[in-house]
This record gives sequence, structure tokens and C-alpha cells, in this order.
Amino acid sequence: MRNRKEKLSLLSEMIAFAKSDDSIKTVEYNFLLAVAKQLEISRVDFDYLINNPISRINLKSHSQRIVQFHRMVLLMHVDKARTQNELAKLYNYGLRMGLNHNSITKVLYLMEGFPDMMVPADVLIDIFKVQYN
Repeated sequence: MRNRKEKLSLLSEMIAFAKSDDSIKTVEYNFLLAVAKQLEISRVDFDYLINNPISRINLKSHSQRIVQFHRMVLLMHVDKARTQNELAKLYNYGLRMGLNHNSITKVLYLMEGFPDMMVPADVLIDIFKVQYN
């Protein structure tokens, strides 16, 4: 299981991604707050991270990186707006985490075919599993 510092780092990265369009929309804030709750991060710590990001920590586990990438995909679509800039940031984020570029590209391509452009977790895992083997 991830330690507290890793959890705060994951959340901080998600907050930075949400802020990439200059502000965090209410729906994004609520989504991030739900992720914080899932990660067992208090509301006080979450609110602190909004204005005080912490350094990025590399996840060692491939499955944890896939889960975090999926969270980022969900975050990108939670406000029903998607820009080319966000797609590029998400792609680069996946690469920086060490995920396979073919898998990232496939996920971003397949998003178009799903309701609300949200790739189901099992589909996403299967895409990365093929490249991992």
C-alpha cells in the first residue's frame, strides 16, 4: 500500500492537472475531494495541497501507475470539456510515469467511443496488460 507521502503526491499532481486551465471547476474540486477521501487524505490536507503542491514521487508499481493514469483520464472528462492541451499533458504524464506510449495512445483514441469519453477501468487495464506482457 502507498504511504502518506505518495498519496499526497498523487493528489497534488491531480490538482496541478485540474489547474492547468487556470482554475479548478466545482465539479473537478468535488471529484478531487472524492479521490482524497478514497486515499484517506483529510479535507484540511486536501485544501492545503490546492495552494501548496508537493514534489512528485515516482510510483514503483506498474498497476499503481495505471490506476493513477485512469484517475487522470477521469479527471480530464469530469468537467465535460477536453482540450488538445489537456490531451497532450495527459499523454506526457503517462510517459513520465513510464507507461507504454502505444497503450497511452490507444486509450486516448478509444475514449472517443465511450459514453462521456470515460474508458472503463477494465478496458484500460486490458490495454496496458497487453503491452506489459
